[in-house]
Amino acid sequence: MNKPESLSFAPDETRFRPGFREFVALMAALMSLNALAIDAMVPALPAIGHALGVLEENQRQLVVSLYVFGFGTTQIVYGPLSDRFGRKPVLLAALVLYVCFALACAAAGSFALLLAARMLQGAAAAATRVLVVSIVRDRYEGPAMARLMSLAFLVFLLMPVLAPSFGQLTLLFAPWRAIFFGLAIFAAIVLAWSIVRLPETLHPEYRRPLSAAAIWSATRETLTNRQSLGYTLGFTFMMGSLMGYINSIQQIVFDVFQRPELIAATFAGVAGPMAVTSYANSRLVERVGTKRLAHAGLAGFTVFALVHLASAEIGESLPLFIVLQGLTMACFGLSSANLGALAMQPLGHIAGTASSVQGTVGTICGALLGLAVGQSFDGSTIPMIGGFALFGATALVILTVTERGRLFGRG
Repeated sequence: MNKPESLSFAPDETRFRPGFREFVALMAALMSLNALAIDAMVPALPAIGHALGVLEENQRQLVVSLYVFGFGTTQIVYGPLSDRFGRKPVLLAALVLYVCFALACAAAGSFALLLAARMLQGAAAAATRVLVVSIVRDRYEGPAMARLMSLAFLVFLLMPVLAPSFGQLTLLFAPWRAIFFGLAIFAAIVLAWSIVRLPETLHPEYRRPLSAAAIWSATRETLTNRQSLGYTLGFTFMMGSLMGYINSIQQIVFDVFQRPELIAATFAGVAGPMAVTSYANSRLVERVGTKRLAHAGLAGFTVFALVHLASAEIGESLPLFIVLQGLTMACFGLSSANLGALAMQPLGHIAGTASSVQGTVGTICGALLGLAVGQSFDGSTIPMIGGFALFGATALVILTVTERGRLFGRG
């Protein structure tokens, strides 16, 4: 297991190397750039649609979906670049682009231009996903990596609580364009933090040439390694569930339950249990085992989704929806960080490219699955909850095949 202290840093970098808590906070801040860019938009979708002449509510979901599409399609680029040039220079360049495209979103004069800028903003944000996983894997592996990712994910989960509130508060005092200015300011702060405090974490012996042969070799290894492929696909279906939730929740709260003023409270009620289980995972994973917690979380996710689906068929109130959805997403919080850590576990020597390949598969396919769920909205909660049940069951089958029927192992 690679301990944080086992890495060798250049003398001028060691002095600035962040300690464990700051390292977790910085990784969480980088992850939060993506979550904030998605979740802060949800309360603003009606205002954006009204201002830019978008009458069809389902079309407004494209503000989120095209961002995620850009986020997914460019991840494959950042891994090989970071394996060749290092994590830090690639990350800093991407953060600069993120700021620029956030400002372009704020200035967009039409819905088409806004969508184009959003897709490019997502493309820049893709570096945060690839490089956070790569940087963490450079320093940790196995249960230790899952523990750190759980702690980072815990801070990341504050975004579904804070981001909609940020969006709603901004709309009380300023037009929706101010939300994008806020994103640009936050990204600029994270950029400055990374410049000053983040060292280069790529081991010199793991630098890889930027050639088609090297990239293809690492990509093939990522996609043919049984553990990598199985857990990447499992994570993909979890991502599809999350994106289905994000695409659908505004219309569910506004149109199904007719309580638009409770959108932020709904986000908080669903995200709270995820935060609890993410923290619990960080405390338990090194004792209980990564696989055991990942499999238990996924099984619980599927069971609660089925219970929620039965409840929705009968009819439910918004408070009951929040409770059952919160229990389902609590299991998501227990499984997601572990699934990602298990997918990366055998691939530390090609961490950058492996992270980008896994992220591309997970994000693009997850976004398409989530878009299918969102576009299936029919005035009820059934399409979203049914998608959760289907995706959870499918992921469970995939991991059963991956582990040759031996689930809940100690590994």
